[in-house]
Amino acid sequence: MTAVVRARLSRGTMGRLRLASQGLTGPGLGTVPDAVRWMTAMQAQDLPAALWAVGQRVPGARLGEVRGALDRGEIVRSWPMRGTLHLLAPEDLKWMLAITSERLIRGMAGRHRELEITAADAEVVREAALGLVSGGGSATRAELFQAFEDAGQSAAGQRGIHLLGILCQRGWLVQGPPAGNQQRVVAFDEWIKESRSLGRQEGIAELLLRYLRSHGPATERDFSWWAGVPLTEVRAALAAVKDELVELEFEAKSYWLSPETAALLDGAVPGARSVLALPGFDEFLLGYADRSLVLPAEHSNKIVPGGNGMFKRTIVAGGEVVGTWAAARNGAGAGVVPEPFDGINGLRPAVQKSFELQAAKYRKFLGVDRS
Repeated sequence: MTAVVRARLSRGTMGRLRLASQGLTGPGLGTVPDAVRWMTAMQAQDLPAALWAVGQRVPGARLGEVRGALDRGEIVRSWPMRGTLHLLAPEDLKWMLAITSERLIRGMAGRHRELEITAADAEVVREAALGLVSGGGSATRAELFQAFEDAGQSAAGQRGIHLLGILCQRGWLVQGPPAGNQQRVVAFDEWIKESRSLGRQEGIAELLLRYLRSHGPATERDFSWWAGVPLTEVRAALAAVKDELVELEFEAKSYWLSPETAALLDGAVPGARSVLALPGFDEFLLGYADRSLVLPAEHSNKIVPGGNGMFKRTIVAGGEVVGTWAAARNGAGAGVVPEPFDGINGLRPAVQKSFELQAAKYRKFLGVDRS
């Protein structure tokens, strides 16, 4: 029987529960592969931001350690959902694509018609791409697009990236070792040698359970948006796994989380004085359809100025987003500057001091501060 909690909660407490679920408070998430596997999928269209997102969850991690995990194929980066790049465990990618790719490709049909991409075109570029990378080879995006062109398929404008997306969503290609802030493209079955196999219902149930354990408290609508799975299927999956979860009622909504995270409510939920410098696109903010629990609506435009889709780095204090931050590389290292929402009073002294420690952690992660 599902446990139901009706505690008196604040938005800050809900945010701190999410921090705990995501390994952003407490002991962290172990190794780089452990962290990515626990999170199930981490938004990663901005590769440097994604690397720092992992670094924030793995105690003592350095940039080279996270890039090395990508280089060795211990974690992978692909388009498993929402047409957006994510980091995930290699053995999870194929079964997740089996759940999400058909609906995603159908949803892109109008755009593909605009770009004059047909199923036959996809077969042509598949043969061209595999001819280039099979047998242990790899290619930069530019080299791959040239192979498309040589096969008579234009890669101009957004056509090339959409063709690449199709090949990755079909499980023929995957991004492999890093090359700067891009990655080389490799053959899926050569790079990922072991893949789990799950049926659709079983897979959705596992995906939901893992999401709620790593992102909870969250709602069924949060997961439906995050995974791109219809609500009818989400509700069927929730019925199958809810006995492994705790239901939390807050502001007339049902939120779900792991028993381990819910147990934190028996005392003071940790993180009341925590301050974090999170990257843009971090799962703490972007992992939910409704972000209002941790980001006041009046400040949302400061995170995504003009609704341009580019999420700024966030300062999170006590489980709530209180500002953004900027970083710039220079000759001495990396300058880290807070941009609090309260432009008059700024950050409170204790928060400012904690933010400076986060800035030092970020510089050490990059390898520009070895103190």
